[in-house]
Amino acid sequence: MSLVKPLKKLVSCVILDLDGTLLNTDGIVSDVLKVALVNYGKQWDGRETHKIVGKTPVEAAAVVVEDYEIPLTKEEFLTQITPMFSERWSNIKALPGANRLINHLKSHGVLMALASNSPKSNIETKISYHQGWKESFFAIVGGDEVTAGKPNPEIFLEVAKRLGINPSNCLVIEDSLPGVTAGKAAEMEVVAVPSLPKQSHLFTSADEVINSLLDLHPEKWGLPAFQDWVAGILPIETWHIGGPVVRGFGRGSKVLGIPTANLSTTGYSDLLTEYPSGVYFGWAGLSNHGIYKMVMSIGWNPYFNNTEKTIEPWLLHDFSEDFYGEELHLVIVGYIRPEVANFSTLESLIAKIHEDRRVAENALELPLYSKYRDDPYLKSPLLQNNL
Repeated sequence: MSLVKPLKKLVSCVILDLDGTLLNTDGIVSDVLKVALVNYGKQWDGRETHKIVGKTPVEAAAVVVEDYEIPLTKEEFLTQITPMFSERWSNIKALPGANRLINHLKSHGVLMALASNSPKSNIETKISYHQGWKESFFAIVGGDEVTAGKPNPEIFLEVAKRLGINPSNCLVIEDSLPGVTAGKAAEMEVVAVPSLPKQSHLFTSADEVINSLLDLHPEKWGLPAFQDWVAGILPIETWHIGGPVVRGFGRGSKVLGIPTANLSTTGYSDLLTEYPSGVYFGWAGLSNHGIYKMVMSIGWNPYFNNTEKTIEPWLLHDFSEDFYGEELHLVIVGYIRPEVANFSTLESLIAKIHEDRRVAENALELPLYSKYRDDPYLKSPLLQNNL
């Protein structure tokens, strides 16, 4: 069960953005633009992503055409890439926490609506691939149904009008600055879930900024609380990752005094965009040693200010030697907390890491989590020979 949080504001309706908030569209956008720009001798590297997040399709196309000097009008470019997006809609995954939130609010009879700058028909097509979504929303408003998209507040005011509810009683959940601006201009409460990394400091107008939907506490807004936290940890759909250890007792380990076993992020780009930065836990199988409890961070390691997202498992065991190059298999079963933006001192970081260790060690004794120690994925062929 989640901890009780102080009430911020009593609301009776939740209005959700779609792309980047409920659906993991970042990878789709990059894939399409990489292919489209090659035709003009250009290379999409993602550095302009912040300019198009939250924009209407026409506005986003205009940014790309101008920045990459594409010899087309924005309308022509949009016409060219729209079919490429349509082909990929069926493969867009829900972001972690999206299904959980929708099912939770629906089961408690909370009014929900969708408000997206995308055309209405595109919205309905995208959500049709996610079971139960369409019937969960009492209203769906697309950018083509209003005279101006976000950051104009019109789309949110239209939702409130259709629901017959006062705007001040609505909670907006958005991933982009245009969306947050629109929600506040509509005089609604706004929770920002930034879809781009290291952008939280820009969302000063939001009433709350969270790392992911996993970190949303509805009770802060007078809505029913989630009841699925167990021993201070959120069980998640189990996932597996593995590969050779690229750094055992690496830079962070030497400073922090813990045996982190960094994995290469090569081949895990989709996973790293899908899962929010934060601290997770589960079981680790190390080919030459055995199976251990494990707590793991995904993110940028704020103390060391990493420029690339990393996967850093901490094997909860006292090792006396390095384990470079060993095969490591991980079974991740739960989520502890979001990545903290920064720590004032190294000591405060170390204290937090050891707190995570205690939480993980205790939780992994529970049958809900301990059963995964027998997951066949942990037992690589080499490890099986050593057991």
